[in-house]
Amino acid sequence: MLRSEFGAKVATARCDIRDGAAVDAMMDAVWGEAPIDVLVNNAAATFIAQSEHLSFRAADAILAPTLHGTMYCTLAAGRRWIEGKHKGVVLSILSTSTITGRAFTVPSAMAKTAVLAMTKSLAVEWGPKGIRTVAIAPGAFPTPGASGQLRPEGRDEGWAHRNPLGRAGEHGELANLASFLISDQAGYINGEMVVQDGGSHLRSSGAEDLLQWTDAQWAKQREARAKG
Repeated sequence: MLRSEFGAKVATARCDIRDGAAVDAMMDAVWGEAPIDVLVNNAAATFIAQSEHLSFRAADAILAPTLHGTMYCTLAAGRRWIEGKHKGVVLSILSTSTITGRAFTVPSAMAKTAVLAMTKSLAVEWGPKGIRTVAIAPGAFPTPGASGQLRPEGRDEGWAHRNPLGRAGEHGELANLASFLISDQAGYINGEMVVQDGGSHLRSSGAEDLLQWTDAQWAKQREARAKG
């Protein structure tokens, strides 16, 4: 789409960001062409579950891309920027769970909160080297993948109407904010997370409806995940 709509040159690279060595190899290949100016940490995994039923493997499946992958990519880019005296921006896509916590998606809330700590910490450490770190905590910007994992059958369908603005977010709004934060126009913003959720987190963490689920509903959800 970028090629056809904007006539831009687009290159892609396959990488398992859960593997630090693979991330380093990808960054070497990228830097072989030219240094990047912006790193966007957007990869993540999550699903709803009763925390006491999470296996260690399931928890790791969420932490590996959401926390470890983000850290590997950030360190790999930052190291190369610093060695080359090249300015850069790291934008991490987080969640309002970093503010409220979020029941039934505990590993994700933990990982996103850790990335926020990284954002604040590196702002101080890398700011003098010309590298800014910023983040966005989006509210509901529905996609088929996210809805399938977080809003299965049986969840409250009226959530969007209870947002103070009465709607979900539009993807263009999120793209516009991201474009601003990585631009020179936001050059004095560093170490900050911008919340973009219509004020939803001021009313709810987004998980309260799940407190009313029955054991049978949770069992059905676990069975569906096992099949999927």
